[in-house]
Amino acid sequence: MEKKKQMTGHVTAFFTSFVWGTTFICTKILLRRFTPIEILVIRFVLGYLALWAAHPHSLKFTSWKEEKFYLLAGLTGITMYYLMENIALTMTQASNVGVVVAVAPFFTAICGMVFLHERKPVWTFYLGFVISMAGICLLSFAGGENVQIHPAGDALAMLAAAVWAVYSTVIKKIGEFGYPTIQTTRRAFFYGIVLMIPCVAGMGFDVSAADFMDKTILLNFGFLSFIACALCFVTWNFAVKRLGPVKTSVYIYLSPVITTICSALVLHEIITIRSLCGIVLVLTGLVLSEFRRKQE
Repeated sequence: MEKKKQMTGHVTAFFTSFVWGTTFICTKILLRRFTPIEILVIRFVLGYLALWAAHPHSLKFTSWKEEKFYLLAGLTGITMYYLMENIALTMTQASNVGVVVAVAPFFTAICGMVFLHERKPVWTFYLGFVISMAGICLLSFAGGENVQIHPAGDALAMLAAAVWAVYSTVIKKIGEFGYPTIQTTRRAFFYGIVLMIPCVAGMGFDVSAADFMDKTILLNFGFLSFIACALCFVTWNFAVKRLGPVKTSVYIYLSPVITTICSALVLHEIITIRSLCGIVLVLTGLVLSEFRRKQE
């Protein structure tokens, strides 16, 4: 039974990383007409409504002791992470952001030890981390792009990775409450959307009905909102409940791999020898990071 739960967790974590690795195509198309904050608000509002449609049962308020965790999840995983990542993309190279954000599993391991009192990961986790990061670097700079340091943007991307680690740790704690994952995810979405309002006031929100007359816009928003947002946050939170934040976060390594493959299939970009080597390193690091000694 325990092995079946573990397998279900691995499958949902892989599915989530696979979908999130493809979202760059949709975002790239939508950025032609919408700003990052507009895309962020629309996708999460639609995702929130989709979660209500999927499970129209409210999550009762029990105490602020529990409610503060939903608030923290919305603040970190919804509002802060995506805003930091989007702003970082305007301040540094996209390849830099891809590499730096992939550090999240390392931060997650630290958060797990500090806040959840989990055991220190075995040495294979750290070896897998180093190998995967080497592979991600090869993938990110496979096109011959020179490595350039942009302190402000790179630091913001690093902070985004740390924030995602906090989110995954908080989700693990929320999972212990015993409520349905859809309801807890929806509650986190609610707080995330509310906390976006000050950002909208500062960055502006100029969207009209005419912007949604294009079928391409509707399809891309539909994928981002209903699949990558509503469904995948539920599957990610479910995986964290089954595997724990550290083992689930390791699947973040797969996103650059999926992105590279989708670039070749959809955008007809060439996969170079360097890219192939990067893919092999990432997958090797992923396997090593998930390895556990028999006695554990």
